[in-house]
Amino acid sequence: MIRNAVEADVPAIWSMIRELAEYEKVPHEARATEGQLREALFGERPAAFAHVAETDEGEAVGFALWFLSFSTWRGVHGIYLEDLYVRPGARGGGHGKALLAELARICAERGYERLEWSVLKWNEPTIAFYEALGARPQDEWTVYRLTDEALAGLAGSGAAGRPGAAGSGAAGRPGAAGSGRAG
Repeated sequence: MIRNAVEADVPAIWSMIRELAEYEKVPHEARATEGQLREALFGERPAAFAHVAETDEGEAVGFALWFLSFSTWRGVHGIYLEDLYVRPGARGGGHGKALLAELARICAERGYERLEWSVLKWNEPTIAFYEALGARPQDEWTVYRLTDEALAGLAGSGAAGRPGAAGSGAAGRPGAAGSGRAG
């Protein structure tokens, strides 16, 4: 069964996030606390949403954590799936497909035109699963990320607000910083 996550699910979701980080070989990168997860999902201004897959006995065996995106090209929201995880013992039981089907249903119901996510290139079983559902890789795009020192360094560079600087409105001009199309 797939259902909306409730606050009581936070410990189980947090535990599965840790399991996912272990599977992806980066447990040291999963630094979020249960408190941060609770605030993100159930705080005054939720930043993310989650669904839980559970067994007939009520045991949480998987989750999907997602947030809204927006396409400047299509002019509508979409869903960005941050994490999809099913515990190893429950894989093959249809939980992953059911979680994705629920997100697809939400997209259709709300008029969202995209459901997107990332997958590690080495994760061949998961890639095969996604492609069997009809999902296609966006090979023409490369994901970029700023974190930790690089993020702090750019934030402290003083470039924000200067004419032509990234984030100052230059993004719409051809050749300007930030003009790459992700919309």
